[in-house]
Amino acid sequence: MKSKVDAHIVWLTKEGMLKGMSAIDIRESVLTELNPEKKQAKEDKTLFLYRFDKYAARMNDGSKRIYDHTRKRLEAFTAIEGQIPLDKLKFEDITLDWLKAFDTFMAETAGKNTRNIHYRNMRTVFNDAIDDGVTTHYPFRRFKIKSEVTPDRSITVEELRRLIFFECEEHAVKYRDYFLLMFYLMGINNIDLCNLKQINNGRVKGRLEFNRTKTNHFFSMKIEPEAMAIIKKYRGDDYLLNVLEHWSSHEFFRRKLNKTLQKIGPVTKSGRGGKKEYEPLFPKLTTYYARHTWASIAADLEIADGTISDGLGHEHGNKVTRGYIHKYSHKNVDAANRKVIDWVLYGKIDGEVVVEPGTPKFFGLTKKECEKLGLLKIPTTEPEKKKRGRPKKTA
Repeated sequence: MKSKVDAHIVWLTKEGMLKGMSAIDIRESVLTELNPEKKQAKEDKTLFLYRFDKYAARMNDGSKRIYDHTRKRLEAFTAIEGQIPLDKLKFEDITLDWLKAFDTFMAETAGKNTRNIHYRNMRTVFNDAIDDGVTTHYPFRRFKIKSEVTPDRSITVEELRRLIFFECEEHAVKYRDYFLLMFYLMGINNIDLCNLKQINNGRVKGRLEFNRTKTNHFFSMKIEPEAMAIIKKYRGDDYLLNVLEHWSSHEFFRRKLNKTLQKIGPVTKSGRGGKKEYEPLFPKLTTYYARHTWASIAADLEIADGTISDGLGHEHGNKVTRGYIHKYSHKNVDAANRKVIDWVLYGKIDGEVVVEPGTPKFFGLTKKECEKLGLLKIPTTEPEKKKRGRPKKTA
């Protein structure tokens, strides 16, 4: 038995695991080796999964969900025949070749940038384990994580106006309203908007104040009249909006919302059953466009990058300084949002009408194109027709 224990200690040393183990960890590892059928209930703290779960548990709810998704991808990959099961995977098992194989596996269902999220989560766990002396192995030195340029997910101000003023089907109005509310609230995330319960927390009236689910970043948004009108229209009993009182989850609602947005446009009926055929204005439109479009229009209006970042909830500059600014001063963001809304809805910049609402220029189309979409107010009376024949001679 002593010979087995010595051999196991030598193996732990050779694998570089002994250095990060306490006396209790060594004892449990030895007992498991001597009695594999009586495996200790406590997990091996040197295994990748143990460190991964331990790190994920420290995250906020938004980040924890992302780590959970990474864990599911790892479970699916390590379940393939010939792969080391996830619950037995050591840091040293994750080599450059292993990462390349994992990348090939994920590429079948996920894009480059989505895959990079999982690699960054894994890399963070590796760095944490190295800091704690659990391992010295680091495969990411030669496995580069490079992002791809994502397709533009914004529409122009003229295109947004078409979406706003197009007379869509009655059932689609509420989904368009919800999209516009997200835009009026500077691209607020769907899950945050669905879960809001009140206008303010008693500190400041007329504002939405909450911590963003994804980053835990504190937001304080002034509710402009256009946004308030939509909130009142769809006010909930237990929530600010009635979404979660009609839908089982924010995710199901988001899918329905995106599906409806992608159909908004001219509709024709054909056949005896009156089958609908759609000509979507924006067939790729999703909730993400609200956020990207707000930022794009704000940039076109030459609003400062720092103010746009504040409106989106992005970190920039000195964290301590930004903390004070976010907490006590929101006037720049409020002014920026008002400026964006005025330009989109009323063609105004700094109080002056630059482009007349309801005109072809306002929608970035020709008169004929506007009339086809029903965007212009067509005169109810026809212009007076000229009489035929020669004009009468006058004395």
